Amino acid sequence: MAHFSRKCYSTVKEQLQKEAGYSALVLSEMDTVFMGTYAIGNIISGKLGDTFSPTTVLSIGLFGSGMCLFLMNVSLWFDFEGFSHTLGNFFILGVYFLFGFFQSTGGPVGTAVMGNWFCDKASIKNRGLIFGLWTCHQYCGDITAALCTAAVLQAGYAYWWALFIPAITNFCWGFLTMRLIADPVDVGIITDDVRIRMEKNAQKAAAGEAIDNAGPAPITYAGALRIPMVAQYAFAFGFFKLTNYVLFFWLPYFLGKNFDPVTANLIAALYSVGMMPGGIIVGFVSDLFGGRRATVIGVFMSCLIVFLGIFSQKSESLGPSALLVMLGIMGILVGGPNNIITSAVAADLASHPSVKGNNKSLGTVTGLINGCGAITASIGLLAVGPLQAAFGWGSVWLFLIACTATGTLLMSTKIYSELFPPPETDAEVGLV
Repeated sequence: MAHFSRKCYSTVKEQLQKEAGYSALVLSEMDTVFMGTYAIGNIISGKLGDTFSPTTVLSIGLFGSGMCLFLMNVSLWFDFEGFSHTLGNFFILGVYFLFGFFQSTGGPVGTAVMGNWFCDKASIKNRGLIFGLWTCHQYCGDITAALCTAAVLQAGYAYWWALFIPAITNFCWGFLTMRLIADPVDVGIITDDVRIRMEKNAQKAAAGEAIDNAGPAPITYAGALRIPMVAQYAFAFGFFKLTNYVLFFWLPYFLGKNFDPVTANLIAALYSVGMMPGGIIVGFVSDLFGGRRATVIGVFMSCLIVFLGIFSQKSESLGPSALLVMLGIMGILVGGPNNIITSAVAADLASHPSVKGNNKSLGTVTGLINGCGAITASIGLLAVGPLQAAFGWGSVWLFLIACTATGTLLMSTKIYSELFPPPETDAEVGLV
């Protein structure tokens, strides 16, 4: 549901420019403002999810997202941009500033809830596949947004309905989320992490020490950064996330130059369709190779560079059929690594022996990786509008090639350690 509301804005970018009067620069600034607050929000939300009730944090995010979309509609209904460019620009940027904070709750807090439920030995062994399947939910939201916008425009309704519908559904889903169970312990199910804590308490009791029944304290940011590879993944993920979000935010706009809005949104939806099996494939293959996720991610990113190179030369001359195939494959190549880094990889890192028995670390670790990645993406998104205006879309695809290559190089030491592990740590591959 969070991705449904997040994607809907990008599906009507062309209408926001042509009918509402917003410039390409303002649209680019909206992306950057969103990614900036989304980045900070991820870091904060992950910690909040580990400290307070995860379902409450998720519900607040849904209610806030719905309110922001409603306020965007208010600005369109009363034509703030037509009344005053300063008012219109300031208002929509302010709303998107808040929107980023509310949207940030979904990723880290949702991953932490998944970590609470899937922490047994069988789940850990198949963590890549489990999280790969789970991450499909976000692309279901992306596809729903594209199909919703296509249906609205096809039926001849005003484009703002594509923003109003997800606003209402976010409010409804927020009430449902408040009733969900975030931790199996809340219903009497004893997980491995809880069992470890109970064993520690038993040892303390035998030694005559005080027993802490409140559970482990949430991990600190400094503690999360001390976990091996957390910082390195956070930096690398930033460049991968930038590539993803350029395509996420700008594909409908780019395709709208050569196709009508309905066709452009349907073609762009194929990118999200491709991202769904991407996470499943990377997760399954990395499980198959003993959790060597960095190596699988590196292979996918190398293939993506080839496709971006083709896209930089042919993107504006390809027909619908060729674009469907290209975007579907690129969705797989981008989606796989992005999905797994912020889910299975984060869960691997949060399961490091230094925090074993503490189930209040996954949200913080996920938030740090996703948040630091979003900071890089927010800065990079500033370049898209000016690049395409000055040098055409070919320059944007070359820019994404450089970003993808940089992210892959940042992971090179991890890839090397997975391919050539020291004999004494070979059995531990996949833990970090």
